[in-house]
Amino acid sequence: MHLDDKELLDLFRDSSTKESAFEAIIKKFQERLYWHIRKMVINHDDTNDMLQNVFIKVWRGLENFREDSQLYTWLYRIATNECLTFLEQRKKKATFSLEDDDNGLSNTIKADQNFDGNKLEWKLQLAIQTLPERQRLVFNLRYYDAMPYEKMSKILETSEGALKASYHHAAKKIEQYILNS
Repeated sequence: MHLDDKELLDLFRDSSTKESAFEAIIKKFQERLYWHIRKMVINHDDTNDMLQNVFIKVWRGLENFREDSQLYTWLYRIATNECLTFLEQRKKKATFSLEDDDNGLSNTIKADQNFDGNKLEWKLQLAIQTLPERQRLVFNLRYYDAMPYEKMSKILETSEGALKASYHHAAKKIEQYILNS
């Protein structure tokens, strides 16, 4: 049985069906949210921890969800903010430079047992990890999720023009990285 957002929210707001509705929300959205987070933080364990945090925040805040946007847009915004907070905290905790942190992300990719440095998709992943966090997020949302700028604008709370410029700069940097590697 596939329920739409309105039906899920109505079930969640009913105390007798709240838990089953939340389980249905998790089942419906967890895979897409997992991959959204994973593209940003790379590490599987960190991704799982963050996904759990996202759903804790969703559980606590869902009753107050005003339905100004689609449920997935709201969940995506929570996941995105979790990613940005996590990456910022990791930077602050690190005693090394941002450049070293970026190398750490690249090393995480290279340590993957399926890594083959000659394959274009791995070069693309390494190139993406060289981008600043915001550009990486915009690139991932646009390139992998094919998200329209209008929707991205609502999630990231920024102008479509700024997002287009960010994506353009990210694509150019990735192109240069791949051509020079």
